[in-house]
Amino acid sequence: MRTYTELSPSPRTIMTPGPVEVDPRVLRALSYPILGQFDPEFTAYMNDTMEMLRSVFQTNNRWAFPVDGTSRAGLEAVLTSLIEPGDKVLIPIFGRFGHLLTEIAVRCGAEVTTLQAEWGTVFDQEEIVSAIKREKPDLVAVVHGETSTGRVQPLDRIGPACREAGALLVVDAVATIGGVPVKTDEWCLDAVVGGTQKCLSVPSGMAPITFNERAERKILSRKRVERGIRPPGYEEPEGLGAPIQSNYLDLAQLMDYWSPTRLNHHTEMTSMLYGLREGLRIVLQEGLDNRFDRHRLNESALIAGLEAMGLALYGDPSCKMTVVTCVTIPEGVDGESVRTMLLDLFGIEIASSFGPLKGKIWRIGTMGYSCSRKNVLHLLGAFEAVLLRHGAEIKAGAALQAALDVYEGK
Repeated sequence: MRTYTELSPSPRTIMTPGPVEVDPRVLRALSYPILGQFDPEFTAYMNDTMEMLRSVFQTNNRWAFPVDGTSRAGLEAVLTSLIEPGDKVLIPIFGRFGHLLTEIAVRCGAEVTTLQAEWGTVFDQEEIVSAIKREKPDLVAVVHGETSTGRVQPLDRIGPACREAGALLVVDAVATIGGVPVKTDEWCLDAVVGGTQKCLSVPSGMAPITFNERAERKILSRKRVERGIRPPGYEEPEGLGAPIQSNYLDLAQLMDYWSPTRLNHHTEMTSMLYGLREGLRIVLQEGLDNRFDRHRLNESALIAGLEAMGLALYGDPSCKMTVVTCVTIPEGVDGESVRTMLLDLFGIEIASSFGPLKGKIWRIGTMGYSCSRKNVLHLLGAFEAVLLRHGAEIKAGAALQAALDVYEGK
């Protein structure tokens, strides 16, 4: 019979757009004893998590809680619960994850209209506002931070336009929450989906979401109570909309689970909730403004080092995402060989890309706990050494000095 060695993952410096390194305090929280899902001590942790999520999402929404599952589960929960078959949905696409929103909306039976922007750019907000007026959608779904291209889409004018048109606005903030401002209330965002494994520095496995009363009304118009937990004499209200297609991702049922009624739905992911609660506590302890400043500082040092080395950045700099930096792979250099050597010799992981950018760019993440001076300097020194071994024409010795100048305020 085969025997297996004890689990012992190698230590890594993870500089990808997610997942990233997890704060040791979060790892410790994940190891705490299990409580029952309706133990008052545990439900108090649930309430803490909701309260802290409101602060991180910068909202006064009643509803702010995690969906159990990766970030995609959060996107599916929100879209499946808000889109009825035949609804008109508008989706601006400027990278891979706009296509994902489109695929989910189509599976929900929506009548989808898309806008297309060249990868490496974002939309002028007026183009989206004009499309909202022209198409009169029931719902608009848009990515805030597109990790496939390293771009961030401005949203402050899109939300008010949706309000004026009577459309709901759903935002994918998976890659931005906790690292880039996401002003849910100020920007008039109706539903926002975040991720744990990026700027929050918690393992993948939960998808924090928030939604307002406008979205809540649509969700409740489709609400069904699960048959096995209906009270005696229960009768389904008349005039309900189409049933939400998913049971597991049914926000109407999840609202009951997270409300004071604690109506049973699934078994909560106890350890993951511990981790998320601790991750959110760390974010708020640092302070959102301080956290955003830290991400900007390390981004500036990274860019200074890469450019001093002689590498070219990819994409429109005016809409660059703070927490993801895309680098054009120099001609004649094997991008995958560079990534392999960085990992094998230095324990550093950076990301490749996909779709039309496959083999053309590297993507470097400076997110959450991975966003540190130590990591940036380590990466720049290793990157220079590996590129020289691959015959790239770069300016040796310049990268670290340029990054140090940024850190020293020169």
